[in-house]
Amino acid sequence: TVLIWGLMKHPKTASAILFFVIIALIYDNGLLPPPPPPPPRQLLKTLSYGRFWLHALFTPTLILFSLFIMREAGIKFAQHTWAAFLFGGLMIIAIIVEYLLELKELQLKVQEMYGSLSYTSVDNGSGPPLMILIVVLALIFASIVLARSAKWWWMLLGTAVMTVGSALPFDVGSNVLPNALELFLMVMLMKTAIHFSKQVHSNNHH
Repeated sequence: TVLIWGLMKHPKTASAILFFVIIALIYDNGLLPPPPPPPPRQLLKTLSYGRFWLHALFTPTLILFSLFIMREAGIKFAQHTWAAFLFGGLMIIAIIVEYLLELKELQLKVQEMYGSLSYTSVDNGSGPPLMILIVVLALIFASIVLARSAKWWWMLLGTAVMTVGSALPFDVGSNVLPNALELFLMVMLMKTAIHFSKQVHSNNHH
């Protein structure tokens, strides 16, 4: 999987923050069987609360990943202290926004989704959460910078496919498409992280 690939290939520079997001996604998808059979309802509900909290805490770290990957690519403005304050501030804002809008009064309801029992928020809005929009903007910005300055298009491809695919209005009748989009994005981000972290690792040993 992406996690094992990353652990084997990534030299553990700052962009390794991506591992937190991948672990949270593995936890998330682990709560959407079949098979194996789902845990008892109360346990599943408790675990589902954890899913929402992990999502709120770890997904915004992609904002820091955007900064770190630009630094590892040698983008000059990303090396400045103000850039760290800007991207760090955006991450904190994204977490606070997610807490206030999604977690503060979170209540779960049981539902059957694509043949699997799961829990979702009672107040489930029609559009993507504001936190997700902030994260996507950071990823798009960083991926455009990498494409223009480093001629690296893979991160932009992954972000674009994820954004466009998530915006499509049709329902394919299973969670295969959203999971495939998430997986594709993580593969592209990990490919990017491995590429530029090896570059940094190589430069540090010369």
